[in-house]
Amino acid sequence: MKKVVLGFSGGLDTSYCVKYLTEEKGYEVHSVIVNTGGFSEEELVEIEKRAYNLGVKSHKTVDAVRSYYDGVIKYLIFGNVLKNNTYPLSVSAERMSQALAIAEYVKEVGADAVAHGSTGAGNDQVRFDMVFHIMIPGVEIITPIRDMKLSREAEIDYLRSKGVNMNFDKAMYSINKGMWGTSVGGKETLTSNVMLPEEAWPTQLTKEGEEQVKLTFDKGELIGVNDQQFGHPSEAIQYLQTIAGPFAIGRDIHVGDTIIGIKGRVGFEAAAPMVILKAHHALEKHVLTKWQLTWKDQLAQFYGNWMHEGQIMDPVMRDIEAFLQHTQENVSGEVFVTLMPYRFQVTGIQSPYDLMSSKFGKYGEMNSGWSGEDVRGFSKIFGNQTMIWHQVKNSI
Repeated sequence: MKKVVLGFSGGLDTSYCVKYLTEEKGYEVHSVIVNTGGFSEEELVEIEKRAYNLGVKSHKTVDAVRSYYDGVIKYLIFGNVLKNNTYPLSVSAERMSQALAIAEYVKEVGADAVAHGSTGAGNDQVRFDMVFHIMIPGVEIITPIRDMKLSREAEIDYLRSKGVNMNFDKAMYSINKGMWGTSVGGKETLTSNVMLPEEAWPTQLTKEGEEQVKLTFDKGELIGVNDQQFGHPSEAIQYLQTIAGPFAIGRDIHVGDTIIGIKGRVGFEAAAPMVILKAHHALEKHVLTKWQLTWKDQLAQFYGNWMHEGQIMDPVMRDIEAFLQHTQENVSGEVFVTLMPYRFQVTGIQSPYDLMSSKFGKYGEMNSGWSGEDVRGFSKIFGNQTMIWHQVKNSI
């Protein structure tokens, strides 16, 4: 009997895949769920039960929280990556980590095929397929929902015919929760001019007033929140989320270009990611030079876009990661943030590498490292070539 590894979430699409692959195609199905910080222990137990009830041969839960941070999130922070200056790549980055883990599991079980529940309408189908083609070449990729163009109603009818009893009521909003943010899709995001209503957001406002928080970075990585230190930055991210999330911070709607060429609109909430990115960027502005910041911005924008389009395995990504890593040598210190309902404010930083030192001068007030004559001469030389250009042009 042929083996197939199925990326399994426990939802309608992947539940259909289990029944279809076992009963219609005769595969031995080995399901796997890759937890990137979006599931509780109780949810993972329920998903495992569901998989076995549907008929899988085996089920595995992969804890990818730390590897997700180490291989993906870390560099998104180093690059201050926000796609279209808005979106912290909550889902697209997560899919890369999941695809890589599923490919490794295919090798582990020696499967003949790999399957996922993507439809033919979104980005995920491309992300999963590309990683599988690269990591496990020759392994057949099976996508029943996409290949048969199945409607939700057709999937429900099939599962009911097989005696499957599960909650088929479609939620009004599609939620995808992960460590680096939660996406929210609904009828409002299918239009271009309507905002998600308050009740659609998974994390509701439960904190009022203001709260001060101190973030400690070491070489660009978050290692402390207030006076609590963490063994791994992923733990610090999750802890900060418990503090900032109840303020309903980080809500927005992202409009972007999908890999397959259409425009897409999705809501998201990302309290901890948005606070971390803005705090990290504020620290960098104090400790990095002008040209470090300039080149970081350019390379990080490409890195985020290429990540979004599923190209995590492109060797240029390792090259950019090496550059980003090197820029973080002096990105250490504390950043102070004020949290408020629906928003936050970075109020300042402290760092031994702070280049904004009064001993070199106070901007707009006092110069202590140069004289007025130094600046007079510098200004003339600095604009010399442009001056020559204009004189030559005007003489013709």
